Amino acid sequence: MNQELMTLDFWQDTVIYEGKIFPIGTLACDALNVPADTISKMNEQCEKINLMLGAMNAKQDASALFPMVREAALAMLDILSKTPPFSYMDVPKHRERIERVFTTDCALSHLECVQKANSGTMQLEDLVKYEDAVLLERYTAVFGHLAFSLGEYQKAMLDFAEKSDSNEADRTAEGFAKMFGSYFPPEFSITEGNAWMSVSNQSVQYVSTIRPGEDVAKLVKRMHYVSFVGMFRSDLFEGLCVGHAPKKCKICGKWFLTTNARHTKYCGGYAPEDKLHRTCRQIGNLKGREQRELADDHPVIQIYEKRLNTINRYIKRGKLDDDVAEVMKKLAKDKMLRAKSNVAYAKGAYEKEMEQAALKKEALKRI
Repeated sequence: MNQELMTLDFWQDTVIYEGKIFPIGTLACDALNVPADTISKMNEQCEKINLMLGAMNAKQDASALFPMVREAALAMLDILSKTPPFSYMDVPKHRERIERVFTTDCALSHLECVQKANSGTMQLEDLVKYEDAVLLERYTAVFGHLAFSLGEYQKAMLDFAEKSDSNEADRTAEGFAKMFGSYFPPEFSITEGNAWMSVSNQSVQYVSTIRPGEDVAKLVKRMHYVSFVGMFRSDLFEGLCVGHAPKKCKICGKWFLTTNARHTKYCGGYAPEDKLHRTCRQIGNLKGREQRELADDHPVIQIYEKRLNTINRYIKRGKLDDDVAEVMKKLAKDKMLRAKSNVAYAKGAYEKEMEQAALKKEALKRI
């Protein structure tokens, strides 16, 4: 019941989390950026929530711990709502559920549910009656372990991410596979207790589902997790399988996801302390030609150069006025620079706006 909190749907090179589609590896990459002070703030709430988790595990009445635990759970949700990748959750939905289940009555219902389960008197129809009690246990367990879980993920994966970051020779699925094999032991036994490769905290099923924004069903691999560390680790490894991997920005120092083999150096986020509010990529491109991340054969530049060639050809043939052509060239350059610093624009409207007819129409309006 209510597995959305830690469920991922994998399809090709994308992953669905709580109704949102991301390139595979996005969640894992963002989890590497959670600062230590944020984890510390999470842990303050975890300690309060763990008091109730201990009472639940001991099959004791935890109702006296309210409203302290309820307040801690809501405080935890506020922290998560401002911290990617947790902020991708449906925060209003989880807030409503926490407010509903973190109550004294629900704690007593949970104790009753456990007693029935232990005595063997639980009936099928009881599942609906105790749904909120089960949900209470779910949130308590997840939130109680969250700071520790995130810390363990970073401890295990930051070093591996550093290795992948330095893998400049071949940032492809095949290249990452070779690097993975040299970093992690090829022999694997579930009895060895390798935390980085645990298979005991997740389950897999295949379902036919309609993805957000689409109308045709796809067969996806749906994975359920019992901890965020398992979910993030899985997202990271699935990303490597399709050539997606974390990369550390040379300017702001944050991790961002690369989805192709190009040796991108800078992220698209705003550069810290830059008074002009430029992105790291814009700053990086000002560092000199030898340090620029975009080569001459990059698709963004290829589209721009192709359009310039077409404009010049039309001028020579007398099919385009010089004044209109100059405005078109200026528009094309502006759009190319925007595409270099804005991945969403580059993958979206850029190519269409760079078509000859579209540029000419826009130029005529400017004139």
